[in-house]
Amino acid sequence: MANFYAHETAVIDEGCKIGDETKIWHFSHIMINCTIGDKCNLGQNVVVSPGVILGTNVKVQNNVSIYTGVICEDDVFLGPSMVFTNVINPRSAVNRRDQYAETRVEQGASIGANATIVCGNNIGKYALIGAGAVVTKDIKPFALVVGNPSKQIGWVSEYGHRLNFDENGMAICPESKQEYKLEGDNVLRVK
Repeated sequence: MANFYAHETAVIDEGCKIGDETKIWHFSHIMINCTIGDKCNLGQNVVVSPGVILGTNVKVQNNVSIYTGVICEDDVFLGPSMVFTNVINPRSAVNRRDQYAETRVEQGASIGANATIVCGNNIGKYALIGAGAVVTKDIKPFALVVGNPSKQIGWVSEYGHRLNFDENGMAICPESKQEYKLEGDNVLRVK
């Protein structure tokens, strides 16, 4: 017996694995052989293409299409109308289904409304992609990026707060009080 909720207008193809307590809302289409983890929430008009993998507690806002080749790890947030691509050089008359590029969104990352993620680029853990950004290269863990093409303008904590580093390269998240250390061009969470 299914332990998830799907609105009566949602279409779920055969061969999908959908986790407990997941909710799939109005006019969404979950295509063949998808894996959707526990406690996910897929908003209105979401399309999940064949073979996509969503981890636990992934939040997908309205009007998002998640194309073949995309993997979202646990606790990922996909903002309203954000866009993934899966082919670098699409042409209507040329079938490139064997050339889909993998895009991985790592644990806890958030992608803002109307952002575009060009395929083959990975989003690091807890990175925050600003609304409308166009990601054309890999994004580091904890990075804050905005613009077109996206540029890193800072660092964020696991809670999404901007980190301000002192002269010793240390920062504290104002909400969690977790410490972070700036080492070279990377941020590490202090245990």
